[in-house]
Amino acid sequence: MGSEHSKNEERRNMVFLRKGPKLPAWEDALLAGREPKSLLKRGLRYVSLSLIMKGMTTTPDFLWGLQEVQKLNLSRNQLVVIPPSLGKLDRLVVLNLGGNCLKCLPKEIGLLRNLKVLFVNMNCLKEVPAELSLCRKLEVLSLSHNCISQLPLSFTDLTNLRKLNLSNNRFVQIPLCIFALRSLDFLHLGSNKLENIAESIQYLVNLQIFIVENNNIRSLPRSLCYISTLELLNADYNAIQTLPDDLYLLRRLRRIAWNPMDKGLHIAHNPLARPLPEVVEGGLDVLFNYLRDKKEHN
Repeated sequence: MGSEHSKNEERRNMVFLRKGPKLPAWEDALLAGREPKSLLKRGLRYVSLSLIMKGMTTTPDFLWGLQEVQKLNLSRNQLVVIPPSLGKLDRLVVLNLGGNCLKCLPKEIGLLRNLKVLFVNMNCLKEVPAELSLCRKLEVLSLSHNCISQLPLSFTDLTNLRKLNLSNNRFVQIPLCIFALRSLDFLHLGSNKLENIAESIQYLVNLQIFIVENNNIRSLPRSLCYISTLELLNADYNAIQTLPDDLYLLRRLRRIAWNPMDKGLHIAHNPLARPLPEVVEGGLDVLFNYLRDKKEHN
């Protein structure tokens, strides 16, 4: 009798334990009684932590104690807020926040002085904190697929930035601060609301890839023709009717390109005035010769 009573009591205790406070499924699966540091992976170059696709709606508190982490991937969750505690991870070199529901970034992101790569693509950002410009080592920045229409003027301080993706946002014009980023070799402004490209584009003297497809651009500026480093110029799906006569100066453009991944000149799906459509069909050499002859006879 006593032993039966003990078994019943044990069963009740087990049920009680099961009904106790539950950790979020992702945190329970991650830790399962282990030390948070056990989640870190130590590679040849970086100490990294990947929490991709864990169903997180908030960041775990233990994360901000892992101050040795250098690569952090929190992409493809349902995060709405990144807390100020992010600033504690000042050894971060790579941070991926893509594919969440973030409406803003904490100003403490400016404390990440070692940050070189930042992905915040596919979120709900309407603005970018000026403090991000304190990350002077930043080389790669993706803010694509957000709702951004302007950038802080302080972005001029990001002098080491080489690759900038601002595609699928709400820019009506190219932010002035971008023209000060002389180290840029990749600039993606596709699928915005651009109506023109300022002559100041010529100051991006190291630009190799420039993408402005799917905008409302009516013409390409003459100054664009002086960026001799350009290898890919994508202006597909715009409202361009004429091309600058000096376009032939872009000698690193090797071909008229049709595949989005190909280097060369992309000028398809524009209302080009005759005879340009026929000339373009003949290839890049034919187009360049036509523009050169046109200039000489003007």
